[in-house]
Formats: sequence, structure tokens, C-alpha cells
Amino acid sequence: MRRFATQYRDFFRLPDVAALVTVALLSRMPIGMVGLSMLLFLRESLGSYALAGTVSGVYFTAMAIAAPVQGRLIDRSGPRLTVAVTGVAHPIALGAVLAGALAGLGLGAVAFAAAVAGAFCPPITTLTRTMWRHRFTRDEDRRRAFAIDAVLIEVNFTLGPAIVAGVVAAASARAAFALAIAVTVVALALFAASPALRYFRTEKHGERHLLGPLTQPRLLAVFAATFGLTTSFGFLEVGYPGFATAIALPALGGLFLSVNSLGSAIGGAVFGGLAIRAPIERQFAVATGTMAVPLLLHGFVDAPVAFALVAFLAGASIAPSIACQSVLVSRLAPAQYATEAFTWSSSFILLGLGAGMALGGWLIEASGPKSPFLAGAFLMAVVSLGVFALPVARAGPRESAAGR
Repeated sequence: MRRFATQYRDFFRLPDVAALVTVALLSRMPIGMVGLSMLLFLRESLGSYALAGTVSGVYFTAMAIAAPVQGRLIDRSGPRLTVAVTGVAHPIALGAVLAGALAGLGLGAVAFAAAVAGAFCPPITTLTRTMWRHRFTRDEDRRRAFAIDAVLIEVNFTLGPAIVAGVVAAASARAAFALAIAVTVVALALFAASPALRYFRTEKHGERHLLGPLTQPRLLAVFAATFGLTTSFGFLEVGYPGFATAIALPALGGLFLSVNSLGSAIGGAVFGGLAIRAPIERQFAVATGTMAVPLLLHGFVDAPVAFALVAFLAGASIAPSIACQSVLVSRLAPAQYATEAFTWSSSFILLGLGAGMALGGWLIEASGPKSPFLAGAFLMAVVSLGVFALPVARAGPRESAAGR
């Protein structure tokens, strides 16, 4: 236990690390607030979840499409111009969604504003992950940084919805969406003023291709594994509410998701404090394979307490899996595509979540509430075997050096 604490103490004593972790937490608060508050506000103003979901889908689709374009611009010119442009355009477009819906401008106008907001969404999460790549050169340091980063995202996804829910209960969905827009502005200002941007480097040399990092076969394999991994996350997103509804306790759906997130946060914190000698490719394979077991166990328990326990265990491998994936992306991406690689990673994450949620809903209708968990277990076993097949890349001289 003492060695575990020492690992974290030494890590946080490195120059700027404590400040960068704080900024990573605060600057990404909007990711847990904007999507939910916009959905609830649009449901209230447009009158149906179908219309609200359509606009939200437009927002996230535009975000996924635009992310690689932003990444390529950042790799070529640095992050400051992109941060400045998106920092102005994004909150204005969100304000247009709010104003347009309140003015009754109709679905088309509101959806267009949402598309602009998504296309100009500031790539703070991507920039944070790229920052850790630039800040550290050793895989061990990057693994710890990305593990902490995964835990922070879980905190964002826990605190953000809780704040939105509190404002909706105390005031209204409109107030919650307006607060989310204000938090977005403050978060961008905090990130721009932080030490984070100082660590970015642009690679002026190196051959460039139209497809960018997608020309790298091993990176494509990691992206394929990412899609499979996050598809299983999508299964969980619909599986827990579906099971809770099937046992006539729909409120437990949110509780199961929270317990799953708690397991992820604790699993990530433990993973980040361990000193592991195995290659990161093998760590990724073990983390994804371990997740298959509790996913399978969902099919054999019915009591809510037992279901919550396996939900916690399933979550325990999520943050470690994401941390390993991030280390692999940072290692395999050529220097001239450092940021674009992480934006493609985000796109595959979003696509996987969407596919899992869509397929999971169909599975529930066709085969019952346990089917998404069983499908997720099978998928994670396949992903783990695929990752085990990846050749292990030996650390280069920069990675084997202290590099701090």
C-alpha cells in the first residue's frame, strides 16, 4: 500500500502535473452536462423525446465528423487557433439552439444550430490526451497519466449529470441548459489559461497522407478494438435501464449505471498506482478480457443487489482498458498526426457507443433484457483475443530513458 501511495505521490510532484490534472477535471465538466441538459431542454421545448433525440443525434454526429478535421489542423498549426475559434463558435451555437427552440423556429433551424455546435465543439478531451503524450515519453508515465485521466472522465460523467438533475429539479431544464453553456465558456477559459498548451509541439517534417493516421495498420487495429470496446459500453448504457424496467424498478437503471461508473473510477485509480512490467499491448488484452467475465455474470443473477455487484465488477475494467488504449494511440501515432490520431480515436468511441446503444435496444426487444450483457461478454472476448494477436512493440531509446 505504501508503494502504491508513493507511485502517486512521486507522479503528482512532477512539474505541472498537479495543475494539469486539475485543469483536465474542470475544463471537461461540460461533457457531462451539455448533452443531457440539451436533451432535457429540447424534450420540454419541442414536445417529444423523438425530436429531442434527433437534434441530439445531429449534434453528436457533427462532432464525430468534425473531430478528425480539427485534429489535422492542430497537428499542422498548433492548438491555439482551433481553441480560439471553437471557444467562440461553440457557445454561440449552443445559445442559438436555446434561443431558437424558445422562439419556436422549428426542428430544422434548431437542428442546424446543433450541427454547428457539434462541428465546432472544442476538442478539450482530445487535447488533454495529446498533452499527456507530449508531457511524458515513457509508457509507464503515460499509463499512469491516462489512468488518472480515465478516472477524471468518470468523475465528469458523474458530477455533470448530477448538477443538471439538481438544476432541473430546483428550476427548469432551460436553466440547466443555460448553466451548461455558461460552464462551457468558463471551462474553455480555464483550459486556455492553463499550462497545457505549452506542452504541444507541431511536427513540421514527415510525410503526410490524405488518410492521416489511418494509414498505420497497427493503429487501425487499435481503433477496431476501440470500436468493439465502446460498443460493449453502449450495450451497458441500454442494458441497465432495460433490466431495471423489466423488473418493474426503472429507477434502478440510473443506480446500476452509477455503480458501474464507480467501479470504473476505482479500477482506474488502482490501475494507475500499480507498477506493471508487462507490455502495454498485453495489459490492454487482459483488461478487455477481464471485462468479459462480469458481463457474462449479468446473465445469471436477478436480485438487484447481486446485479449491482456485477455492474461494479464490470466497471472495474473500463478505465484501465481506456488507459491502455490511450497509451497505444500515443505510442503508435506518428508525430505529425499526434492530435489527429486521438480525434479519430474519439470518433471510433462515439461510433461504438452509438452502435452499441442501437443494437442493444434491438436485442432487448428481440431476446430479452439480459441479451445486451451476453452480447457484450462475447464481444469483449473477441476484442481481447484480437488484441493478444497484436505484436508487442519494443520501447525505443526515448521510452526506455527516464524521459521525465
